[in-house]
Amino acid sequence: MLTASQIQHHAVPLVVCTAYDAAFARLLEAAGVDVLLVGDSLANVMLGLESTREIGMAEMETFAAAVLRGAPATHVTVDLPFGSYDDPALALANARRFLDLGAASVKLEGTRLDVIRALVAAGIPVMGHLGVLPQTAQSFKRVGLSTEDRVRLIGEAESLQDAGVFAIVLENVEAETAREVTRSLTVPTIGIGSGDGTRGQVQVLHDLLGLLEKSPPFAKPFASLRNDVKSAVEKYAAAVRAGTLNKGNSAS
Repeated sequence: MLTASQIQHHAVPLVVCTAYDAAFARLLEAAGVDVLLVGDSLANVMLGLESTREIGMAEMETFAAAVLRGAPATHVTVDLPFGSYDDPALALANARRFLDLGAASVKLEGTRLDVIRALVAAGIPVMGHLGVLPQTAQSFKRVGLSTEDRVRLIGEAESLQDAGVFAIVLENVEAETAREVTRSLTVPTIGIGSGDGTRGQVQVLHDLLGLLEKSPPFAKPFASLRNDVKSAVEKYAAAVRAGTLNKGNSAS
């Protein structure tokens, strides 16, 4: 398992993927993924909710525990959900709940420097997250297009690094801005929809596998399993209705 320190100094691009259950976590570990992210995106992907703001610690703990059972030898980071890190004391209590489950680190959105410093001081590794911030975003449009935005993002990233994060996710950031942010840091950046200039990439597993009816335009599928799953279930249903499912398997 990569530690936060090893991730911070990783020489090759980091492979990061979301995971929400034990079965897929086991497959991702076997495939050699560097970091599994139990993202609060599970609100949308797994629970069919409109916003990541609609889930809390209870849901995140349930899914995190499942992933940790499936991938015990992989670095697992867990999103602190909306409302769970409003102040340093609350953040510490909730982050410790994830580490007690076996998580290696936690991730939080934005520039809550007081919270990050408190977590790091307590020995809890923190992954940052800049760009589009789904928990509080008014718009999911690409950021970093203007000079003003570019300067702001570089400053925010440097402040997160100074506060002690070991890596920073850049979500839907204009590619050249993401490249400049990356160049300004010693900790790795992990891009999602932010071009190829970051030091790692993360994708939502269901987007990667082509399981969803609709994915963000920046998501890159490496399979089209939605049609395969639908076809398999249709074949199963046809066999049940035709009475052929267990033909030849009856007990003698």
